[in-house]
Amino acid sequence: MSFSRGVVGLPLAFALIASTGASAQPAAGPSNGGQAGLLGGSDGFAVPALSVPGAAAASAPERPKLSESVAAIVNDEVISSYDLRQRMRLLVATSGVQPTAENLPQIQREALRNLVDEHLEMNEIHDVEAKQKDLKLEPTDKEINERIAEIASGAGIKPEQFLATLRSDDVDVQTLKDEIRAQLAWERYIGARFRDNVEIGDNQIRAAMERANAEASKPQYLVSEIFIDANHVGSEAAAVEGARQLIAQMQQGAPFPSVARQFSNAPTAANGGDLGWVTADSLQQPELTKAIEEMRPGQLSQPIASADGVYILALRDKRAGVTDTVVDLKQAAISLQPGATPDEVSKAEAKLVALRGKLDGCDSLETRAAKTPGVLAGDLGETDVKDLRPLFQQAIAHLKIGEASEPVRTDLGLHLIMVCERHAAGSRAITKAAIESRLEGEQYDMYGRRFLRDLRNSATIETR
Repeated sequence: MSFSRGVVGLPLAFALIASTGASAQPAAGPSNGGQAGLLGGSDGFAVPALSVPGAAAASAPERPKLSESVAAIVNDEVISSYDLRQRMRLLVATSGVQPTAENLPQIQREALRNLVDEHLEMNEIHDVEAKQKDLKLEPTDKEINERIAEIASGAGIKPEQFLATLRSDDVDVQTLKDEIRAQLAWERYIGARFRDNVEIGDNQIRAAMERANAEASKPQYLVSEIFIDANHVGSEAAAVEGARQLIAQMQQGAPFPSVARQFSNAPTAANGGDLGWVTADSLQQPELTKAIEEMRPGQLSQPIASADGVYILALRDKRAGVTDTVVDLKQAAISLQPGATPDEVSKAEAKLVALRGKLDGCDSLETRAAKTPGVLAGDLGETDVKDLRPLFQQAIAHLKIGEASEPVRTDLGLHLIMVCERHAAGSRAITKAAIESRLEGEQYDMYGRRFLRDLRNSATIETR
C-alpha cells in the first residue's frame, strides 16, 4: 500500500533549466521581494526573461538574492527559506516542469504544503514513538537507501548517478532523504493505526469483480489523470490556471507521470496518475465521461472543471470491449439414467436444492457435497461460455460469482453449476486477491488523508 503525496519514486527528467534559457548559476542583483526570488540566493535558479507579443524588448531582470528567513512555522517548528528553496529545487528536478515566472507560485505552494504536511506527520510519529518505547516507525538509513535505489532503477540509472545528478542541480541529497524518511514512516504509521478499521468483506470483493467484468464488454480507455483540488489552491480559478500551466509544461516535454506525482491531489498521484483501463461511465463524472469519449489516443485534455476541482486527462490508448466471456466453474451432480422415473428425479432435485442452500461460495461446494450421500463434486476449470452446452449457458447467465444454479437436468443426471470466476476472454483473470488488495489500499489511503487533514486543521500553521 502507498500513501505517497506523489513527491518521489518517479522517472526523472534532469536537463531542466538550460533548455528553456534559465540558468542554474547564481546571478547577482538586489532583492525585489517578488516570487522570482524564491529560487534565488546563492543556490537558486535564475528565472528566464519572458517576452510579451507586441511589447517593447526589455533586458532580463536581475535575479534577486534572498537572505535566509522563516518561510513557515508549524506548531512552533520553523521551515526556513532554505528548506523551501531546496524542496522547490527537488520538485523541479523530479517533475520535468521548467520554472517560469508564471508557475513559480504553484511550485512554491506544492513544495511548502508538502513540507508542512511532513512536519505534521513526523511530529505525530515522534509523539507516538515517545509514548510507546518499543515502537519504531522511522526507517533505517539502509531502508532509505533502498528506496533511493528503487527510484534510480525506475529512471534506468544507478543510485550514484541519480544522486550525482541531483547535486549537479544544486539539490541537497539530505532533502531527498528527509522526504523519503517521512513517507516511509507515515506509511507504517497509517498501516498500524488503521489496521483494525480496514476490513474488506466478500460481498465487497464480489461486487467489485462483477463491476469489472461487466465493464469488460464496453469500450475501454487507458487513462492517466491529474487532479488539482480547488480547496487546496484557494479557488476554482486558481485550479484552472494551475492546470493550464501544467498542460503547457507537458506540451513542452515534461513527462505526464512525473508532473502527476508532484502536482496531482488524486490518490493516483503515487502511480504517476495512472488510472489503468477504464470505461467512460466508470469515471463517474459527466464532464470526464464526455471529455474522454471525444479524445484520441495520445491526446491531452484541456482543464476540465468539476464540482471539487480541475482535472487533466491523458488518453494513452483505446480498445473495443470484449464480447466473449470465460468462466471458472465447479459442479455438484447426482447421476441419473435417461429413463429415471419422475420420483427419482424429484428426490435428486430435493437433495441438490438442500445442498444449494448450505453453500457459501466455491470453497464450500466440495466439502458440503462430500457430506451428502450420492452427490459427486468436481472442478470443471475455465471455459468459454460459448463452448458450454446451451442448458448450462442459460443456467449460469445471471449467476453472481460464488452463486450456484438451480438443478440442471441432462442425459447424465442432475447438476448444480457454480461460477467461481468470470472475466473477459483474452484478458487476465481478475482475482480475489488483486481486488482485495486494491480495496484495502483505497481504504488506507482514505484514512491517511482524513487523518492528515485533521492534523492540519488542529495545527497552528503560519506562513510568511
